This record gives sequence, structure tokens and C-alpha cells, in this order.
Amino acid sequence: MAEPTEDMTPFEAVNFFFHEAADQLRMPDATRDVLSGTYREIRVQVPLRMDDGAIRTLYGYRVQHNGARGPYKGGVRYHPHADLDEVRALASLMTWKTAIVDVPFGGAKGGVQVDPYELSSAELERLTRRYVAQISYIIGTYRDIPAPDMGTNAQTMAWMMDAYGQRAGHSPGIVTGKPVALGGSLGREAATGRGCIIVATEAVRDLGKDPDDLTLAIQGFGNVGSWAARIAKADGYNIVAVSDVHGAIYDPRGLRIPDLLDHVAETGTVADYPDAERIDDDAILELDVDVLLPAALGGVITKSNADRVKASVIVEGANHPVTPLADHMLADRGVTIVPDLLANAGGVTVSYFEWTQNIQQFHWEEDEVNAELRKRLIKAYQVVRDYARTHDTTLRRAAFILAAERVAESANLRGYL
Repeated sequence: MAEPTEDMTPFEAVNFFFHEAADQLRMPDATRDVLSGTYREIRVQVPLRMDDGAIRTLYGYRVQHNGARGPYKGGVRYHPHADLDEVRALASLMTWKTAIVDVPFGGAKGGVQVDPYELSSAELERLTRRYVAQISYIIGTYRDIPAPDMGTNAQTMAWMMDAYGQRAGHSPGIVTGKPVALGGSLGREAATGRGCIIVATEAVRDLGKDPDDLTLAIQGFGNVGSWAARIAKADGYNIVAVSDVHGAIYDPRGLRIPDLLDHVAETGTVADYPDAERIDDDAILELDVDVLLPAALGGVITKSNADRVKASVIVEGANHPVTPLADHMLADRGVTIVPDLLANAGGVTVSYFEWTQNIQQFHWEEDEVNAELRKRLIKAYQVVRDYARTHDTTLRRAAFILAAERVAESANLRGYL
């Protein structure tokens, strides 16, 4: 296996970790070739009529990486950088993520290259409905189930469900992350952030530490970061810094999270919160804290800043926030990285619960959702941790090895390998 480099594309970076696992498993070349590629990927033109009557031509993607373990599953991202390579990377991560938390899905991802914050609500709805029309023949309740991701939310999923339903009939299971009034699951909005803190707490306790004694910095204060902050605060962590796209703030005494959330609800940003110090955006990654939770974009911890990261534990709330080269550098220093396959798997786990509720037409209470989420994530973490200890390897390598082994087994049992 070649050494990692900093010029890897996102898909190459994810596949680097897969190939490390395949080497460890002595995976046959034919199996490796299938699992390192994608089953299907489409690029669609999405003409969008703007509010002023002009037509803007956008491009969207849906990538289905592997479906050996069940229907394809993965979010839809609206972001200027959601190009084909990024969507491929995210689709493959979903394959490994669903395998490691043992939910019966494969991996997929979608994206439209657009800044959603530049569009009105009416434009977003027209964009969403047109995108669904373009990909509708490859999605379905038992084929491929989209969900929210960066730049999309429960309202986006409601439009998707309705657009698909106009063609196929009422199909609540076609998407997850919907509003509860349309068949969404209680606990789904908080699930990814909640999952981050569940596995973070397991990891720090394995290191002989207690949340009450730890400082935490969170990069990103969208859905994942803000919910992680709420739950971490309730669990005793001292949250000293947070950031969003507009800036970063720091208070060594600890931020008052309820007040900060009220401020964000009023202003839309953490940046001008009056009761904290404004710091450089990238400085949040290099603060002297115990736990760092990057919950924004991928590729934020690289060769250029890894040696300045002071946290002893990194919990990957975002997808692939640490590059392969930085991952090796941090591991050599003894930094514990809870990988994205585990750390942000709460969202897809509760998406599975939502999907089963839709199929059964039987509603779960929120306490039941949260209890089942905790049970599944702790079990997944413990399996990965035990493998890592037994084989003297990192949590990331252990997670990729176990996930790749499970997917390969399913593919072989089906008979297409």
C-alpha cells in the first residue's frame, strides 16, 4: 500500500483507508476491485427557474456505492463543492458506516452543486422537485433512500417525499429525516450530534477520563455541532469554543450554551456572541483542549496543521475531516481519533429507525429511539475498540477492517463476487 499524500481527492482518501483494511484482510483482488468502486453514478442537469424568471442550469449527482447489505442509503448535499468525487467519497463512507453500526443498508450519496443560502425558499423547492424528478427512477423505499445532509433539512425531505409520491403514490419510506408530521422519527434531528457525544464519552472513559473534567471545542455549529453542544453540556463537558461559517468564539471558563443557542436563533451566527472572545476561524482546531469535535467540512485537519492540534481526542462529527496523512501523523503522536464511521453514525441509525416505522406504520416514542440509538452505538464502539486493542491498531483501521469484512461477506453470500 502506497503512503498517503496531501493531494489525494476525497474519494482517493476514503479508498486509502479501505485499501489499508483490504491489505489486512488479504482481500482477493476481485473483491477489492468491486468494493473500491461504485455500482452506479449519475450526473443530472437541473434547470432551475429563478424568482426573477431567469433559468439557471445546475448539476446534481446520485452515487450508489454498494448495496450488498441492503437498499442504498445516504444524504443529499446542497453545496458548491458537492462535485462527483466528493459525492463518491461520501457514498463509500456510507457503505462502511452502515456496516459498522450493523443497519441493513448499503451506501449512497447525492448532491447538487449550489449554495442553498443564495436561493429563496421557492427556488429551493423548485430545485428539489426537479432534482428528484431526475433521479426518481433509481431511488425507492427498497432501492435507495435519501436523507438530509449539509445544506438540506427536514423541509427538503418533505418536498422530496411529495415529489416522489406524485409519481409513485404515498411513499413515506422514500426519504428519512422528514418532519415528524409527515412520518419522520422523533429524535432524528438530534441523532447525529447525540451519537457523537455517546461515542466520545465511551472513548474518553476508556482513557480513564470523565466528561466533567474535560474541555471541548466544536468546529461547526449547524445541526450536528449545535446538538452535540447541547448534549455534551448536559453530560458535563466544559465547552470552551465553537465556530460556524461566520467565525469562531472562545471562553476558557466555558460557554453558556443555552444563551449561545438563543443568540444564534436571533442572529443566525455564533460570531458576534458578546460573552466570548472572537478568535481566528482555523484557530479552533489548534486550541489547548482535551477533546476536539470537527463537525463542519471534510479535510480540515491536514499535514499543514496536524502538528499544531493539541487535543488528545478527536471525534469526527463531519465526514472525513482528517486527511490520511494527518491521520497517520496524529496516530504516531498517540492522539485518539474516533472515526466518522462511528462518530457520526447516529444519523443513519435513527434514519433506519424512521424507515422501519414508515414500513410498519408504527410510531416510536423519543425515549425509545434514544435508548435504542445508545445501545447500538455503544455496541458498535465496543466491537471496534476491542478489535483495535486485540490487534494493536487504531480505531479507524479497526472500523474499516470490520466494515469491509462485513460487506465482503454479504457480497460473497449473494454470489456476485
